[in-house]
Amino acid sequence: MASAIAQGAGEAFKNGDARQGEPLASRDCVACHARRFDGDADRMYLRADRKVRTPAQLMAQIRYCNTELGAGYFPDEEEHLAAYLNKRYYHFQ
Repeated sequence: MASAIAQGAGEAFKNGDARQGEPLASRDCVACHARRFDGDADRMYLRADRKVRTPAQLMAQIRYCNTELGAGYFPDEEEHLAAYLNKRYYHFQ
């Protein structure tokens, strides 16, 4: 996966399915992000000072959240989530 991440989003998330990632985001990400941004979870992704600026950073952040929240995602689920977040917010090429 690391070499794919270095090549860009198209390669990094090539096995990710945004349709499978969307319910994961809805179930696990939205509530946490909404608590941090006065009920507006989308602000996590749209703020000017966001931490995630590359596909590699997106995967690292997903892995961090997975660990911190104890979500128990498998690597393929992390990739599905990345594909969804990329499609919805980041638009990495």
